[in-house]
Amino acid sequence: MAGSGLVAAVACGCAPVGGSEDGRAPGAPTGVTARAGSATSVHVMWNAVAAGPEVSAYEVYRGGKKVGDVPGSAHMLDVVRLTPSTAYVFTVRARDAVGRLGPRSVEVRATTPAAAAADRSPPTTPGGVTGRAAGGRAVQLSWSASTDDRGIVSYDVYQGDTKIHSVGGGQTATVVTGLRPHTRYSFTVRARDAADNVSPAGPPVRLTTPTGADEGPDTAPGGFRALSRLADGAYYLDLSWTPPRVDGVVTEYQIELDGRPATSLVWGGAPPRGKAAYSFYAGREARVGHRVRLRARLPDGTWGAFSVERTVTTGESA
Repeated sequence: MAGSGLVAAVACGCAPVGGSEDGRAPGAPTGVTARAGSATSVHVMWNAVAAGPEVSAYEVYRGGKKVGDVPGSAHMLDVVRLTPSTAYVFTVRARDAVGRLGPRSVEVRATTPAAAAADRSPPTTPGGVTGRAAGGRAVQLSWSASTDDRGIVSYDVYQGDTKIHSVGGGQTATVVTGLRPHTRYSFTVRARDAADNVSPAGPPVRLTTPTGADEGPDTAPGGFRALSRLADGAYYLDLSWTPPRVDGVVTEYQIELDGRPATSLVWGGAPPRGKAAYSFYAGREARVGHRVRLRARLPDGTWGAFSVERTVTTGESA
């Protein structure tokens, strides 16, 4: 196996990781990230925890102090009233509908930038904002960079009047997931600088997601390859891919072999941001053909689209 902290659950059905189906507390949230939104705020995000009974809320901690509660339908929080030029540590816990608290997530760190003295000038409005539906449950948004006399720290994405996401100041595109099929949405983007000056909203992008629960190709892993390898008298399938570019960190994948779920992969540590790889046992017989593809569990807790399907035969090279 490749990747830090990678765990494989072989030949699973594949039940949600982090669940509490038999009365246990929810699992620890995965995919936790923290990014400075300004000199006095940090944007914390995490992946939805699948649990039964379902998660009712998430608790966010700065060090050992709880700094926020958000409903179970959300997986982000802006932690505000921070000190400029300061390093902070954050963790997240899930709480289920009967009040059980799960363990804390891994710690993530963020450092707020220095405050800009007497900076009252907001960034320019993001321009060229465009979007398109990426299946029934996701949209892809992009915009042109704003300018600011001290530099852009982040971009905030709004759905109507509600802030739903934040990305770093060097990023000008994102895929927003967790939407409803056959629903009309309006999105806007605002730029933010280190002094918490916020630009006017860019022009709204109005989109209607198509009917059906199609996840859309933008939520599928890319560059998927499958090769056969012989080692110690047995054949293995070596897989590689790049994670889908969605609004968060992907920590779990499901591999389908010959039309059936075969393996669930979960990164307990930091998942790869670039190419990911995994190898699994395929038997000792040569010239056996297999069909293989995989999909990612998205940060909102739903499954994304499958990758392209590859056919590989044991004992044959690419």
